[in-house]
Amino acid sequence: MNASGLSLRDLEYVVALAEEGHFGRAAERCAVSQPTLSVQVRKLEEALGLVLFERSNRRVLLTPSGQAVVRQARAVLAEAKTLLMLAREGAGQGLRGRLVLAAIQTLGPYLFPQVLRGLRQAFPDLALALSEGRTAEILDALREGRADAALISLPIPDSGLTVAPLFDEPFLLACPAEHAFAGGEAPRPGDLAGPDLLLLDEGNCLRDQAVAACGAGPATGRHATSLETLRSMVAAGAGYTLLPALAAPPGPDPAGLTICRRFGPDGPRRTIALAWRASDPRTEGLAELAGFFRAHAPHATLPLGQPAEAGTGRDTGTIPV
Repeated sequence: MNASGLSLRDLEYVVALAEEGHFGRAAERCAVSQPTLSVQVRKLEEALGLVLFERSNRRVLLTPSGQAVVRQARAVLAEAKTLLMLAREGAGQGLRGRLVLAAIQTLGPYLFPQVLRGLRQAFPDLALALSEGRTAEILDALREGRADAALISLPIPDSGLTVAPLFDEPFLLACPAEHAFAGGEAPRPGDLAGPDLLLLDEGNCLRDQAVAACGAGPATGRHATSLETLRSMVAAGAGYTLLPALAAPPGPDPAGLTICRRFGPDGPRRTIALAWRASDPRTEGLAELAGFFRAHAPHATLPLGQPAEAGTGRDTGTIPV
């Protein structure tokens, strides 16, 4: 006998008979006639070459072999039910089950705390697993199936992904409180190219965007491994940098060492998008997830293409870090 000869229905008969200890009650539980259940149990015993039950006029008892078979049959039936549940979830509306959501490391730590509560309420059947990394690492994870969706900064290479733009995130200038850029009119991005411009390490998309925004050369400035290190370097008076708006602290620097300044309405920004494999059958649900992020974009961000000064609380000026 091979696996193709096994019937889940026959396993249900065996489990029911083991638990009921009576052919009549087992048949009633399985919604079949008693002769049908009896014949099928006998056929399974013959196929397995085992006697599963001791039969008498008074009762039905499991044999030692029957105990082992019934134990395994329960496990098989449980796995079959799990398979059916997954199929129903996959065919249903909305996202369900485990979803690995990655984010670029200059976004995830600042965005996730602001949206997770609403996300869990909007998708109660979704089990999120969060991760972060650099853009190239995240795109590889998407292609290889190690991530299901990713929050990234555009543009990205055309790589068989569905990309849904969500919102724009302005860049702010973070500089020492005593720096020339700390007062007067809002600086222009082109004024920032110079040896005091602090950047992230090579391979980070935010570094490339800062270089492009300022018109700086690729070798300009000193480097850091994270946004938090960049902020510390600014506080130490080492120079100035561009910070994504979500990474800028909401209140003043208690030590008074640094400030953050907005640029004008056409100041530099980056577009954040949700990306997933175009072949993923959950595209409808993932599009709903993108809609959630778009509708619940944090206050510091902007609707796609909207001038910075048009949003509430997004006027130009000097803001303490």
